[in-house]
Amino acid sequence: MTRENLSRQIHHIQDEILLLGSMVEQAMLSAIDCLKRRDVKMAQEIYEGDHIINEKRFAIENAILILFATQQPMAHDLRILAAMLEINTELERMGDYAKGVAKVVIKLGDTALDIPIKELNRMAEMAVGMLHRALSAFISENVNQSMLIPREDDEVDRLYNTVYHDLVNKMIDKPDLIDYTNLLMWVAHNLERMADRVTNICERTIFIGTGELMEISSSDDEDAE
Repeated sequence: MTRENLSRQIHHIQDEILLLGSMVEQAMLSAIDCLKRRDVKMAQEIYEGDHIINEKRFAIENAILILFATQQPMAHDLRILAAMLEINTELERMGDYAKGVAKVVIKLGDTALDIPIKELNRMAEMAVGMLHRALSAFISENVNQSMLIPREDDEVDRLYNTVYHDLVNKMIDKPDLIDYTNLLMWVAHNLERMADRVTNICERTIFIGTGELMEISSSDDEDAE
């Protein structure tokens, strides 16, 4: 395979990663919308549809491994393929978070429960927005943008803490609903972890552009030191 053909194959895989990212974004937003509307039927569809995300992940991984095995990529191409392998895995795990939210909706059913949906919805919008921009930065190899995006994780963490304390108070007020309230904790946790994984994607883009593997610390991490 010539350098031009290798480049074409890499661009094709990048397009597939963008498609996978779009699937994950839609799954999470739809799952949160199901929680808002308590739409168990739609949640079941999202839950069962996770296998499509998994299949896409494995197809992308297979394509990357074939290029590794047959083309012996060097330098920049090698970094791109290695980064794509990691990003592909991060996206599949984010899809699992959306599946987890859908599962919570199914378990809640029509249980009367005060849900902090405004904060959860905002967390989802922020995490999905961060992911969308991180993938755009990955395609354009925009190192500067990849350094900035993780800063937004601080706001997601702030919202998570707000939801956490709100739910703890609800558990105290209504101990008979602790099990159900705890399910909402998992929703917040999944959204918070999704934003964390966006940071991992940004780190891989920086690796492509600079050849340096680095960990991006949030301001919360710095304050804790």
